[in-house]
Amino acid sequence: LTEDEDIQRMLRGSLFRKIKSRGVPKERLFRLQEDGATVTFEGRFRGARSQQSFSVMHIEAVREGHRSEGLRKYGATFPERHCFTLVFKGKRKNLDLAARAEEDARHWVQGLAKLMGRLQAMSQSEKLDQYPFWIHGVLQRADRNKDNKMSFREVKSMLRMINIDMDDDYAYKLFKECDHSGDERLEGRELEEFCRRLLRRPELEELFGHYSGEDCVLSAEELRDFLRDQGEDASLGQARAIIRTYELNEKARQQDLMTLDGFMMYLLSAAGDILNQEHTKVHQDMSQPLCHYFISSSHNTYLTRNQIGGTSSTEAYVRWVGGPARMLHALVVPWFEGLIRRWCGGRALMAGCRCVELDCWEGSDGEPIVYHGHTLTSKILFRDVIESIRDYAFKRSPYPVILSLENHCGLEQQATMARHMKAILGDMLLTQPLEGQDPHELPSPEQLKGKVLVKGKKLPEPWHEPRVVTSLPDPEEEEEEEEEEEEEKLQEKSNRRVRGLPRGMVPGDRGVLAKDASQVALELSAVVVYCQAVPFPGLAHALRHPRPCEMSSFSERKARKLIKEAG
Repeated sequence: LTEDEDIQRMLRGSLFRKIKSRGVPKERLFRLQEDGATVTFEGRFRGARSQQSFSVMHIEAVREGHRSEGLRKYGATFPERHCFTLVFKGKRKNLDLAARAEEDARHWVQGLAKLMGRLQAMSQSEKLDQYPFWIHGVLQRADRNKDNKMSFREVKSMLRMINIDMDDDYAYKLFKECDHSGDERLEGRELEEFCRRLLRRPELEELFGHYSGEDCVLSAEELRDFLRDQGEDASLGQARAIIRTYELNEKARQQDLMTLDGFMMYLLSAAGDILNQEHTKVHQDMSQPLCHYFISSSHNTYLTRNQIGGTSSTEAYVRWVGGPARMLHALVVPWFEGLIRRWCGGRALMAGCRCVELDCWEGSDGEPIVYHGHTLTSKILFRDVIESIRDYAFKRSPYPVILSLENHCGLEQQATMARHMKAILGDMLLTQPLEGQDPHELPSPEQLKGKVLVKGKKLPEPWHEPRVVTSLPDPEEEEEEEEEEEEEKLQEKSNRRVRGLPRGMVPGDRGVLAKDASQVALELSAVVVYCQAVPFPGLAHALRHPRPCEMSSFSERKARKLIKEAG
């Protein structure tokens, strides 16, 4: 790839502005290193101490244009073709960049795509060959004063560079245990010991010792015996192939021996996973009614942190950004063949989530907003959330996405919500029962591929007047009451901070009162097709009168109570 025009431009380096929420965007020199896997960036003056880096291996996606929340909010003054976003794996924040010229942005977007493809196509042994260069580069960059020693501050910087999110107290404990000189610096063997302690797996060491004996290496025969003890029909040839693929030490590899490091590399790889790799792809029958499946779902999807004063973000709908810990909930379809488990926060579309929640409230300028109502969490536009869902709903999975609307808007903004969903989602949005399908029976995930379904309250049919609105009971009410009990202490803390606001006023809204959402706009009701939210009538009634297109929401505690009462 070194002859490639895009890669050559990256090796020479380019100036980009880092777009942030605060301050004037600063220009930085970004340059690809000779290893072809590391990018460094620094201030325009090379003597600056702000040098940082990231590995191409840690990039999850590259988005062109204003396709991140940061660029939409703070990068509007830069031409869209000059901008791109690096989305990292794990919790690391996006890196929003604006180039001086469209050509620079294009070279980097194309070049990064080539490098990511190359790394993905590498064999395990080729990847292992890259690690020494990468680790050496990380250590060099973390050593800020270039004294070949690592202070605890520099060690923490190193951990961030390699995407290890570790408690500071535990990291310092390891640091002190390895600091045999007692000078608050790690060097040479001390640093090597620290890195090894980070990777220690005592249970694997014990297992390795059991099969390797006193010589501390596994022969091909011993590895075969281990595999057979795990229930695998392994041959000596297969054991040798595993050693050649995963062993780090070249000398051991040549002698068909496996060290502890190689053994751990194998067990912690996909090949050593207890999960059958064939099952990482869809292998189940997906032609059953929707309510026959567990559905990976998210609660308070928009939150990236706590539920009282945390940040709401459209990014939370796209990727895992460390959502709040919440109770486990269940959406129970009255036809009791279906139980939809709803995991709490953080599991978003790129993690395979198929049901996301939008808490919708009245916003200014006629635009609905999404946030955790009556708290100090930040607010995002409903329209922006729908745009993010449109862009990423089916990147990871082709199966339907359910938008669970918790609606606190008045009639006008409910109609606005419906218009936004229709305009932005287009044909993705299911607005009519599938042709040839009984409208009172649920279709299958296979039939609903590529479709977005709306879960919400629905007006009774038929509608006799064009603008009839009806006051409906809120199926979320029971769930919200139980959540309030769980959050009482946290809410009390929040209430003290916003004491004195009139009842119904949303903190931070400068006098705008939350509207009564007991009425449903015709436009919003019309986009609810197969997922009608209703109050739960009780298990006995649900079993006698199954209605697959109706669903209710309550906590797992309430579910256990109902089951107990039903005997």
